Amino acid sequence: MRIALGLSYRGSSYRGWQSQPGGHTVQDHLEAALSTFAARPVKAVCAGRTDAGVHALNQVVHLDPDVVRESFSWVRGTNTFLPEDISVQWCRAVPDDFHARNSARGRRYVYWLLESPVRPSIEAGMCGWVFRPLDADAMRRAAAFLLGEHDFTSFRSSECQSPTPVKTLREITIEGRGAPLSRYWRFEFEGTAFLHHMIRNIMGCMVAVGTGARPADWMGEVLAARDRDAAAPTFSPHGLYFVGPRYDDRFDIPTASPVFGWLPHWSDP
Repeated sequence: MRIALGLSYRGSSYRGWQSQPGGHTVQDHLEAALSTFAARPVKAVCAGRTDAGVHALNQVVHLDPDVVRESFSWVRGTNTFLPEDISVQWCRAVPDDFHARNSARGRRYVYWLLESPVRPSIEAGMCGWVFRPLDADAMRRAAAFLLGEHDFTSFRSSECQSPTPVKTLREITIEGRGAPLSRYWRFEFEGTAFLHHMIRNIMGCMVAVGTGARPADWMGEVLAARDRDAAAPTFSPHGLYFVGPRYDDRFDIPTASPVFGWLPHWSDP
């Protein structure tokens, strides 16, 4: 029987999602916990790989365990063997044709950014940081150039394994809260799929526009260039959260988990 799990994790201590020879990735820890709980080897396939330092609120994985357990047991039992900053949030039985990655119709990410003259402390590792004031209108004008289907080569890492740089960005929302130089920003991205480092490279350009270092229409020039050298440097992974994938309703996959309440969501004052 194939099952799907919803996973949340704080990525600060890990070398990303994907298993590596040296270990200490989220996948390594999850599969070790699952295998211990099931008393046999268990492999997991995820909806979206995350880089080192990137967090997840509703990472979806599927597995085909050769053992039957109740849904609540997969949650509580697996969590018993996981580090405290990785947690299974829910479990669902799914059809055999469900695939965590290939069945996804879309993916959502949030970048949480602190605008302050002083670096983060309590939220260190959990948000990005910029010490200059940001212009919301300029960033929204810049974001408009990215909506729709485009070749995103300018925002693609040299290590990207995607067969095509053409992706569709359906929505970008930018919200801020607080006074200038003491404000948190929430950037939300939804698209069909994303290239390696794509959002972090977009965020580098957003900050360049928001601080006035570049005009808003520069974003369109970067996109049209189809050249990574045309864009800003890759921004910090610390504020990036994989919110989760979207699937057809027939799979009955949760689009949220209890941890969603921790990440602020607001509208501009």
